[in-house]
Amino acid sequence: GYISRLLTLFVKRIIDIIGAIVGIIILIPLTAVVWIGNRICGDKGPIIYTQERLGQKGTTFKMYKFRSMVIGAEDILKDLLEKDESAHKEYAEYKKLKNDPRITKMGKFLRKTSLDEFPQFINVLKGEMSLVGPRAYLPEEKVDMHRYYNEIIKIKPGVTGLWQVSGRSNTTFEERLEFDIEYSEKQSLFYDAEILIKTITSISNKNGAV
Repeated sequence: GYISRLLTLFVKRIIDIIGAIVGIIILIPLTAVVWIGNRICGDKGPIIYTQERLGQKGTTFKMYKFRSMVIGAEDILKDLLEKDESAHKEYAEYKKLKNDPRITKMGKFLRKTSLDEFPQFINVLKGEMSLVGPRAYLPEEKVDMHRYYNEIIKIKPGVTGLWQVSGRSNTTFEERLEFDIEYSEKQSLFYDAEILIKTITSISNKNGAV
């Protein structure tokens, strides 16, 4: 009942804090590596990128990531979607582009290895995110979330989640929503552990869609 739910949340938060501390310890030298890599590639822009995302109960928070796109990426996307009909269709269905012209040389490596997600451990430590949870959606995606929205915002978004370990990197936006609902219905500490193990395995196999 209520007590076991509270206990689960408490244990989950302890696991989040431990995981976040470990992640931040790795993040410190990693930031230096990314900074050097960017400079070698001639990219002198900021390393960390912040973006407004939807958190628990519909509040917004600033999510941290290693910047993997060129400066002014939002304007480039807007321009591309207006001019390219096939890109517009692809983005409407997947909310991402397979051959995104905005991704930097270093960004390709960061995304392939999922290292671009590491700064989110700061969000986990701050209590805005959890290690495992639904996707952290963009505020403008709220309209496309339809009936799923109220269910998804009941829990903190995660650094990883069910759709990332589904074994399919090319999930549509709708399918990701369905995975998030499935996670919200099944969530437990054991289920979280299973997703975390699958995430670590898929990253080490370098085929993760995180």
